Amino acid sequence: MSLLSIFRIIALLEGVSYILLLFIATPVKYFANDPTYVKLLGMPHGLLFVAYIALAVLLKPEQKWNNRTFLVVLVASLIPFGTFYVDKKFLAKKK
Repeated sequence: MSLLSIFRIIALLEGVSYILLLFIATPVKYFANDPTYVKLLGMPHGLLFVAYIALAVLLKPEQKWNNRTFLVVLVASLIPFGTFYVDKKFLAKKK
């Protein structure tokens, strides 16, 4: 399995975990006073986030991303649904 394939999987999982954390776990924590889901999703999301950033750094030279593209890839991890955009825009065509 290539580094790009691993990055695509991590990007998908990071994006899904971020959406679950933001739109399900956090509202449940504050509206239902139940932090269980935040505790369950927080650590896996954090690990996926770190893996996403680390793999992006490793892929930059391999994919020949210029600084602007690399910045978009990094910032996408902070925006809900951003990693899905990165996959469609920069990764899917390079299978």
